[in-house]
Amino acid sequence: MKKNSTAAVIALILFGLLIRTAPLRAGQEGEPVELIGMRRAPVHSSKVDASFFPFIDEFGQYIHKDWPGKTHSLEELIAEGPAEQKDLAVNPGPPDRNQYGGWTTGPKLKATGFFGVQKYKGKWWLVDPQGRLFFSHGIDCVRSANATPITDREHYYHNLPKANSPFAKFYGRGSWAPHGYYKDHSPYRTYDFSQANFLRKYGRGWEQDFADITHRRLKSWGMNTIANWSDATIYLMRKTPYVATISYSARKLEGSQGYWGKFYDVFDPSFRDVLRRRLAREKDTSAGDPWCIGYFVHNELSWGDETSLAIAALISLPDQPAKKVFIEDLKAKYKSIDKLNNAWETNHKTWNALLQSTQAPDKKKAHDDLTSFYTRIAETYFEIIREEVKKVAPNQLYMGCRFAWVNDRAARAATKFCDIVSYNRYSYSVENHRLPDDIDMPVIIGEFHFGALDRGMFHTGLRKTANQQDRADKYKSYVQGALRNPYIVGTHWFQYKDQATTGRGDGENYQIGFIDICDKPYPETVQACREVGYTMYEYRLNAK
Repeated sequence: MKKNSTAAVIALILFGLLIRTAPLRAGQEGEPVELIGMRRAPVHSSKVDASFFPFIDEFGQYIHKDWPGKTHSLEELIAEGPAEQKDLAVNPGPPDRNQYGGWTTGPKLKATGFFGVQKYKGKWWLVDPQGRLFFSHGIDCVRSANATPITDREHYYHNLPKANSPFAKFYGRGSWAPHGYYKDHSPYRTYDFSQANFLRKYGRGWEQDFADITHRRLKSWGMNTIANWSDATIYLMRKTPYVATISYSARKLEGSQGYWGKFYDVFDPSFRDVLRRRLAREKDTSAGDPWCIGYFVHNELSWGDETSLAIAALISLPDQPAKKVFIEDLKAKYKSIDKLNNAWETNHKTWNALLQSTQAPDKKKAHDDLTSFYTRIAETYFEIIREEVKKVAPNQLYMGCRFAWVNDRAARAATKFCDIVSYNRYSYSVENHRLPDDIDMPVIIGEFHFGALDRGMFHTGLRKTANQQDRADKYKSYVQGALRNPYIVGTHWFQYKDQATTGRGDGENYQIGFIDICDKPYPETVQACREVGYTMYEYRLNAK
């Protein structure tokens, strides 16, 4: 097919070529459940006109279409560097900021030497180490890596490097694939077009040049936070405040289920022990670092409804620690199995028979006991993590697990132990976001984004927009809505770069970056970010 081909090509790509497997995202703020993406394996040339292949150029871009800002040559890629340097020089960042990005001409509160939270004039704020008001305006995935699987689809790509090429170093191996084609075809070979383009653009030593310009960009764009999933070698340069990501795994609650996997058995000793070992790695880096705002621990866990985790314990095998704890609670309450049977309308002959059973009780008849134990699971989860985080980093904030799918019972548990409660909120507005029961404490948005299909990408991400200007407008509207919300103390965009055109391990291939695969910023979104970021403190303080 020729360049500038019809929309049919895009449709072909969307419904036949890509390997995206996407979740059913729970509706945000009362919105309906939305299916994002599709479940499809790669289509090979026997099913598509062979002239279509390859359809990804050596820079990682779609071949059969042109668009504003597309990189057409190595010369264009390199020339973009000096052009951006001029823009950054003209826009060095807001003038009324201290080294942390706090508001120097605003109110001065007590300085503690670390980030904290405080309510000021009816609104929650972060307070920076020097006592200045701070709103965490940040961006996730600040890193260079952006590999895409190539196994079984090498024919997608034009001019992949030979083994003796300087660009062969960007081949790799991957295994993470919770969904999509590669879930059943792992491990797989990868190639990283982004890093190859950084080498082309910056030359030898590109890693340091990329890190340096990233800090300059964030300040220039009016941002002040390197957010979740970011590269420690970049944020530990200590030029931009950051949040640290604590990911770890422990024994699972086998009866549970969820999009990203099973929940943890918080009563198994491994839940605390592995966390303790993981946090020990932060002792000489983020723990005690004034530039570290705090910690997110885990991400988008499957909290289910307010009985799900208790039921999951009961339907697990007898050696499940959570099941044993639940049955001990039931023994303490009911004293005899007959009284439990009367309440639940079950017919377990002994307590041991209940332990051996993997049948779920009637949710309505056992409701009070199920919800009570669910609360115990949720509170134990947050309490253990808080205790261990504060042992290692007493001056950093514990900011929760970044709720995506959550019920009020779990959210209430978080409010008892978190300094800030975090939500990943893929909606068009969070102005009216509230904690259950209007609990008065700070909230941070760990992820949001918008995307469009007018710049060579195949998927908008979780919230679509008509074009790049609409995307920019919605960015500004979202962040300003958060600034008007008295509880929200930060918004973190997901993510720094567009995802690879042909997707990551699970197939996500979203147009959601501030920069494209060739390291070129999207001017519309950058301008909107500056409009928000340069005036956000005055805007928040004066918002009614």
